[in-house]
Amino acid sequence: MNRQTTIAKEASVSGVGVHSGKPAQLTVRPAGEGTGVVFVRADVRDRAAEIPALVTKVTTTELGTNMSNEAGVSVATVEHFLAACAGLGIDNVVAELDGPELPILDGSSRPFVELLDRAGLKRQAATKRVLKILKPVEVRSGVKFARLSPGEGFTMNVVIDFATPAIGRQEINFKMQPGAFAREVAWARTFGFAHQAEQLHAMGKGLGASMDNTVVIADDRVMNPDGLQAPDEFVRHKLLDVIGDLFLAGGTIEGLYEAEQPGHALNNQLLRAVFADATSFAWM
Repeated sequence: MNRQTTIAKEASVSGVGVHSGKPAQLTVRPAGEGTGVVFVRADVRDRAAEIPALVTKVTTTELGTNMSNEAGVSVATVEHFLAACAGLGIDNVVAELDGPELPILDGSSRPFVELLDRAGLKRQAATKRVLKILKPVEVRSGVKFARLSPGEGFTMNVVIDFATPAIGRQEINFKMQPGAFAREVAWARTFGFAHQAEQLHAMGKGLGASMDNTVVIADDRVMNPDGLQAPDEFVRHKLLDVIGDLFLAGGTIEGLYEAEQPGHALNNQLLRAVFADATSFAWM
């Protein structure tokens, strides 16, 4: 029987927030059975500082998945860390931050996988919560769509299509199995377009972005000196984002996820649509 998992000891990592550009330290600590992933803002003293990683806490999805609690305390850009938790099968962990945004590190989930590996995994007595999809649920936005359907295990099919030949049309099929996330997905970095940088900076976004943590595209080519880690790194990163966003269900998903041009907003809408229809799912 599948048991819940936490970490064995405390571990920390530091960097800068990709949007704020400010220093950020993340410290992970073990958590009890049934806790889930809970973010704690260590720098907040006058209000409730805990934010459970649940779809109902998502407040904005522009340029990342961002959450807030009832006291108005927020945490931004959570998806890469949550993807690492999902990929390693970690159910319960306290993630303490000294600021409003997680560090971007190298723009992938690999540093978070390494952080959690350093902390060690610890099995717990309680069984995992599994969200079993009972019937298809789909959300659409123009040509974009995301769908969850019944299926065995947790499998995903993601398609992206960008006009620039630097990316083009890419597709990936993936099944969540032990070791697969770290091997096939975790290392894929976030990406962006150089011509959008000025606009983002005017919005107070992307202030911490650089070629150290972002694959940058300009004039239909990748500008990073070392290039890509794989020709399909772009779609692998989109898959990484999907895994992080869907982890906000509050348990492991059993079903098939399919999407064309997915994004944080669409993923959030999909989970909310599932929970809005009690006949579409069951907790196992």
